[in-house]
Amino acid sequence: MAKKLFISQPMRGKTDEEILHERKKAISEAREITGEDIEVLDTFFTDFSEDAKPLQYLARSIEFLAKADIAYFAPGWETARGCKIEHECAVEYGIDRIE
Repeated sequence: MAKKLFISQPMRGKTDEEILHERKKAISEAREITGEDIEVLDTFFTDFSEDAKPLQYLARSIEFLAKADIAYFAPGWETARGCKIEHECAVEYGIDRIE
């Protein structure tokens, strides 16, 4: 059975292409580190309205994090407020992490 992977990554100021490139790298690293099949929980949301607040994105992300077996934290997560909150949730709720 594939491990469900949640990816936490800073997104502010990055293009969609940069974000998606970083996600591919995260998936590859997670597969290499775990040696297991990975099912990616897609948290690259494109269905929010233009006026959506960052907290709406975070709320949905945490919903996906709750389903994860592993959380991958991309470089720079330590300074991104949403990533820091996701990390705290992963720690407190015992979700395995790749940092």
